[in-house]
Amino acid sequence: MNDARFIELALANDVNREILKRLPDLDLPDAWLVSGCLFQTVWNHLTGRDPKYGIKDYDIFYFDPDTSWDAEDTVIKKAREIFAGIDADIELKNQARVHLWYGEKFGADYPPLRKSTDGIDRFLSPVCMLGLQEKARSLTVYARHSYADLEPLIVRPYLSGNFTKAAYDAKTARWKSLWPELTVLPA
Repeated sequence: MNDARFIELALANDVNREILKRLPDLDLPDAWLVSGCLFQTVWNHLTGRDPKYGIKDYDIFYFDPDTSWDAEDTVIKKAREIFAGIDADIELKNQARVHLWYGEKFGADYPPLRKSTDGIDRFLSPVCMLGLQEKARSLTVYARHSYADLEPLIVRPYLSGNFTKAAYDAKTARWKSLWPELTVLPA
């Protein structure tokens, strides 16, 4: 798989396509559509399922140095308007402020990040470390570990970042129940 093929498959999901079309209207710094909605759309293609099958939510990461809750809340409200009519759970997270709440929510330290892709790099598996960004009517791909595990449907633990065996086991159990074709490597 290469970037062009990945983009083609990710855009087969009309929700991904519509989010990316509207995302520039939010005018967010360093904004990316990330992770599950991308790799799971590809899994759906590879396993002959509907492009939206099994996708729980659509995550957008951005990086705004204003780490106040009010600033993020303003973005969330504006996103509700911009993404109105899209039948999907769309979640936005300012990666500049994750370290402020992560420990309280998950009981583990989380370092301050410098850009949105630093957040992508902290996902539980290399297959998850994907992002698409719309800039000047062109799509940019972020694929930290390329596509090595995507086409063969392999999920392996990434024993760095914010990895915990419990989180990995919970996510992979859900994924395996939806895509039994996956090969899930143990943590």
